[in-house]
Amino acid sequence: MKRNLDVFACAAALCVALGLGWVSVGHAQAPPAQAKGQGKAKGGGGPLGMENGLTFFQTRCMSCHKENDSSKAPSARRIRQMTPEQIYAVVSKPDRPEHDQGLTDPQKRRMSEFMGGYRQIGSVEAGDPKNFPNHCPANPPLTDPYAGAFWSGWGADIENTRLQRTEAAGITKADVPKLKLKWAFGFPLGISAYSQPAVASGRVFVGTDIGWVYSLDAKTGCLYWGYETGVTVRPAISIGPVSGQGNSKYAIFFGDAKANVYAVDAQNGKLLWKKKVDDFFLARITAAPKLYNGRLYVPVSSSEEWQSGNPDYECCTSRGSVVALDASNGEQIWKTYTMDTPKPTQKNDNGVQLYAPAGGSVWNSPTVDPVRHAIYFGSGDTQTEPAQPLGDSIVAVDMDSGKVLWHYQAQENDAFMGGCVGPNKSKACPEKMGPDADIGNSPILSTLPGGRRVLIAGTKGGEVFALDPDNNGKLLWRVSSNPGGGGRGGIVWGGTADHEDVYYGLGSGGMAALKMASGERAWFAPVNSPGTRANNNAAATMIPGVVFVAGSDGKLHALSATDGAALWEFDTNKSFDTVNKVADAHGGAISSVGPVIAGGMVYIGSGYGVGGGPFGNVLLAFAPE
Repeated sequence: MKRNLDVFACAAALCVALGLGWVSVGHAQAPPAQAKGQGKAKGGGGPLGMENGLTFFQTRCMSCHKENDSSKAPSARRIRQMTPEQIYAVVSKPDRPEHDQGLTDPQKRRMSEFMGGYRQIGSVEAGDPKNFPNHCPANPPLTDPYAGAFWSGWGADIENTRLQRTEAAGITKADVPKLKLKWAFGFPLGISAYSQPAVASGRVFVGTDIGWVYSLDAKTGCLYWGYETGVTVRPAISIGPVSGQGNSKYAIFFGDAKANVYAVDAQNGKLLWKKKVDDFFLARITAAPKLYNGRLYVPVSSSEEWQSGNPDYECCTSRGSVVALDASNGEQIWKTYTMDTPKPTQKNDNGVQLYAPAGGSVWNSPTVDPVRHAIYFGSGDTQTEPAQPLGDSIVAVDMDSGKVLWHYQAQENDAFMGGCVGPNKSKACPEKMGPDADIGNSPILSTLPGGRRVLIAGTKGGEVFALDPDNNGKLLWRVSSNPGGGGRGGIVWGGTADHEDVYYGLGSGGMAALKMASGERAWFAPVNSPGTRANNNAAATMIPGVVFVAGSDGKLHALSATDGAALWEFDTNKSFDTVNKVADAHGGAISSVGPVIAGGMVYIGSGYGVGGGPFGNVLLAFAPE
């Protein structure tokens, strides 16, 4: 790989501008074509080539900017503390022509945006509540969140069933065909609406990719307050009580793209505490922390895998984990890794040190089992060879200590990393590339009518399996969800379940319902119109008798839970007039989050286009006419 010596000249400019020492931020040809697995869901993916911002940094800058070593240049970890605006202000200086060698202005922006917080330049200013005309006339005291309609976290309950009870939903099967759009809220400069909201006390709490978290009125969408993180907030938001925080009674909890976890006063948006749960410079929180009994169980993911096969990169040291925090003060109780501590292995021909093992990102919200005093979660693939036993697994850990109780590995020998194509690749690249079969969906814990309990999850290959949580995770059954069997049906973000059936949207399109007792297929619904192609990877949600599933074409569907018959459909892939008067507010693909249903309303973010489909920047709210 050609190394331009002007990298050392450009470094001085950033040193002067930011007082950080020096940094190389851009000398290369256009980033290589995206290889299989790059931009995958575990790291977040990204619109407009934003994922290539990381690719560029890994392939062109990491030889000078080690993760922790600032002896020659600011470390990658230190650069990640900067904002996109700070980084871009330097690399775009017109009096520094060496910054333009093979690097276009959009490429400069993408790298600055990724390294600075994975948000668009200028989005924090654009999203400031001072710019919105729809402020609520008053901010009355927050009522008890548990006393009314309520949806907290990813799965609506600690079992991650994504089943909303009739009384909390406020709508029935008969109401579903009458659903109409009531309001839309836009995220200025947003390009990926991928944070699932929480609903409590008549309010909606939602994160964004523009560095803001908002509190809105559930019925009208008027704005109570906004909290600025400066970093994209992707995970679903949870709400619950806090103690020892003065007059604060309830907090919302969430993570960001720099592995920070926050507790913010649900009443007024005041920060109560902030905790960084992993120091690796590419660590991030992709999925929702699970709140239970005064603790937060936080899943930790990473973006390292995208281009870790580059020979100039010190591959690989990221490790997925789950961290238990005290919800009232953020203090760490325990941390459990999916990989052993990485150790030096060999060196590339250019002298770059390599490490192993690495990988095992956790990009799903943990499931809580009070009966077994256990926490369950899915893990991603191992990056390095040999593949590790906790990769691509359902893992059970003790709630109090984090000790691993048991695991079930859904895919063996899955060592995978990006950047391992072509002759110029790292020695860290697996000799046999695995299928990249991460388990990204939260395990669903349910009790069958006869009292037997099952723990169910799906694979990227479209298989669904059931484990016995009361017998150390013994496999009960494993079947293909695809109507034709086999293939890569693609279960990514997860399903929903009542006490008899489990329902999954498929990457190949459509939705399948399976009997939880046996895995037998109950029905399959194509969902999409004949001749059209769309994946239905988004998480499913249900109320009694109705299951909702969305697709990369932006369409949100409601189906009968009995036979998959279509009940209602809405196309979100269009422009919207928003209550906060955001110009160019539009929906797009719905390929990750599922709808949230509470208090007679249905909420869905539209615009997650990773994996196919258009991007967008709206939160939509529906209610029966």
